[in-house]
Amino acid sequence: MAFGSIPGFRRRTAATSSSPDAHKESPPSSIDDPTVLKRATRTRRNAIAVACFCYLVAVVFLILIEIGNTKGTRVLGDIYFFKLDLSDILPQAAPTSLTLQNSIARTLGLHDFYQVGLWNFCEGYNTDGITDCSTPTTLYWFNPVDILLSELFAGASIALPSDVNDILNILRIASNIMFGFFLTGLLLDFVLIFLTPIVLYSRWWSLPLGILSFIGTLLVLIAAALGTAMSLVFKYALTSQTDLNVVADVGTKMFVFMWIATGFTLLAFIIHAGLGCCCTSRRDMRTGRKGGRNLNQTTTSEKPQKRSFNLPKFSKTRETSG
Repeated sequence: MAFGSIPGFRRRTAATSSSPDAHKESPPSSIDDPTVLKRATRTRRNAIAVACFCYLVAVVFLILIEIGNTKGTRVLGDIYFFKLDLSDILPQAAPTSLTLQNSIARTLGLHDFYQVGLWNFCEGYNTDGITDCSTPTTLYWFNPVDILLSELFAGASIALPSDVNDILNILRIASNIMFGFFLTGLLLDFVLIFLTPIVLYSRWWSLPLGILSFIGTLLVLIAAALGTAMSLVFKYALTSQTDLNVVADVGTKMFVFMWIATGFTLLAFIIHAGLGCCCTSRRDMRTGRKGGRNLNQTTTSEKPQKRSFNLPKFSKTRETSG
């Protein structure tokens, strides 16, 4: 006889049993799970990507600095440290047999302008543009005295500053240091593009790579500062000689390229320094540091729960007289 038909007893609806899949617990997160590693190290991976991008931008502009003024093309010919305009130079002496040309510089046998790059110099005329560039030379430095005196016609002379030898010595030393620092900084930044992703695995890698980044930043910064100071000093040293009437212009594109490369290299170094103490690495996950500590506590505290069964319950009800 069914209990539901017995007077005084009321059958309660049994709890609906869930499917076996509903009792299955989701597997605990594991530090060896690639999804967990990617999620935990996302900030570090993003920082590494930004650092690599900064190195790439710095390398592009450093290459432009290296190849600037090596040829007289429209693009490379506009990248120079400084440019000397001698078209209206005042000679100290000139032979009477000279024929007047379009400019005083042409009349004396000189070119209208000379512009200086990292590897060589180029010369030309205002009407024709760049006509010739010297052969690129390692550790090149611009010696205007030798160049101008070698091109002057016989019997012509120009007034040179009294302290020209001191200026040339400073120019030679600064040019050699700048050449070596720019080239070394370019090589370091290029290598760090491919080495930077290693710091994703451990923060210990940030130490040696951070040192390399600091060296590269320091080299590029010093080279950019030397290039700026050298061009400005050269400009004011020549323009202050009123008896020469020489105009010196600073190369805007070269200066922009130098300081953009310096800024991006410095930003990449700051990111490297931050990665040495911040952002979870994969080693941190496996050793239980930072995000891995919480993950280990979660996985160890989770215990399998026993499956419970719901039995039907019966209750007695009182009959009320109608």
